[in-house]
Amino acid sequence: MLSDYQKYRLFEILPGLSIWLTLILSIILSFFRPLWMIYFIILFDIYWVLKVVNFSFYLILGWWRFRIARKIDWVAKMKDEVSYWQEKHHVVFLTLFNETWDVVKTAIESVCAAAYEKDKFVIVVAGEARMREHYEDILSKIRQTFGDCFGDIVGTLHPADPIEEIPGKGSNLNYSENEMRKYIDAKGWNYDKVIATIFDIDTVCHPQYFACLTYLYCKHPRPTRSSFQPIALYDNNIWESPAVLRIMAFGTTFWIMTSLARQDSLVTFSSHSMSFRAIVDAGYHEKRIVSEDSRIFFQCLLAYDGDYEVTPIYLPVSMDTVRDDKWWQSMKNLYRQQRRWAWGVEQVPYLLYEFGREERKKFPLWKKIKWLFVEWEGKWSWCMVALIITLLGRLPMWVASEGVRQSALFFNAPYILETLMIVAMSGMLLSAALSLPLLPRRPESQSPYKYIIMLLQWLLLPFSLIFVSSIPAIDAVTHLMRGKYLGFNISQKKRR
Repeated sequence: MLSDYQKYRLFEILPGLSIWLTLILSIILSFFRPLWMIYFIILFDIYWVLKVVNFSFYLILGWWRFRIARKIDWVAKMKDEVSYWQEKHHVVFLTLFNETWDVVKTAIESVCAAAYEKDKFVIVVAGEARMREHYEDILSKIRQTFGDCFGDIVGTLHPADPIEEIPGKGSNLNYSENEMRKYIDAKGWNYDKVIATIFDIDTVCHPQYFACLTYLYCKHPRPTRSSFQPIALYDNNIWESPAVLRIMAFGTTFWIMTSLARQDSLVTFSSHSMSFRAIVDAGYHEKRIVSEDSRIFFQCLLAYDGDYEVTPIYLPVSMDTVRDDKWWQSMKNLYRQQRRWAWGVEQVPYLLYEFGREERKKFPLWKKIKWLFVEWEGKWSWCMVALIITLLGRLPMWVASEGVRQSALFFNAPYILETLMIVAMSGMLLSAALSLPLLPRRPESQSPYKYIIMLLQWLLLPFSLIFVSSIPAIDAVTHLMRGKYLGFNISQKKRR
């Protein structure tokens, strides 16, 4: 009989095992059963073309809703259609490590501009004790500069070297949320009427973000059973960033936009909002993991026996790419960021373990299967798709014996694959076309010809998907498979 630890370790091995079995079997079959491999590649490419068509449809739908949402005066809509919006309080968590004042300032400025009634807003600056001097300096500047913008500005200092937790955003939030519960209790606020927003420190929100959030929260039939997810744009320093960083930034934005439009597999990512009631019921952010943004959704999903969802907000929040002054360092930063995001594979063993527990019997079976498939297939595709399409799909053509080369399937396979890939390219062309309107105003330091580069950069997509997407994702699942756990890597971000 396996112990709980042994079961969990087995579950941690399974995602990586599925990746490496796919890689190894693909290579073996290419040499010893090339026709089998060709059949697999054709079927896989058909599957991927269908996914691209699905992606393109929901991307266009998400884009259309995004365009509409930006034209709405959400403050007027909130005040006209909701009579009890004044009952809601906003608590905005900003986790701080070593970010510079110019980065922090623009984030607070955006929240100040979006605060439709300052008495309803509390800003929480969640610092780290290991960076106490920097935290105290930034907190002092925030209070001096923005003291008149909000009802209150609260500082929390996460203790250095705590026991049984991973230093990072999740453990910082866990401590800050516990401290803010005392604050909220002292104020006598109802948890159901407190909307918590978790922003990265470089997040610049849309001026109408909080009005839209409040409107959606008030209109939702059960707002404490939902998180609220905006569109993430990585455009604060997009003009200064290398092409590969820009491609991956837009790719993340389009993935989120598509997920918002579909909603059936929508999970919280990066900056998002939720009721403080849900945070308390879920036991606060998990302090021993890296992927705290998606984990809090699954904590709520489990706490409410599957009765939890994510509501889309079709307004943007802008963040920085992981640009550095040196090109090579920017690539290293991007690799680490992608590996940290891919570390979200830790949700698979978590769900496998939790779904098997006795107290999860009320959780519907079909939802268990759905969420396991969403998380597992998503990480498998992240690791494998680019490699299968660009490299493994060609391998049986290169190594097939002369006898195999005489078969009708071998003759026709290149034409079939070429046709399927041309259809699949539509997703890339659509992404290239939609990326231009998302760009912020061109700085005077940038040439107008840079727009041409912004289009041509999408030719680097195959390179990007392999070297700064698939490989770091495989790196992440392999670390988990081996029990070599990754800590929280701070994404270094610089602006000129």
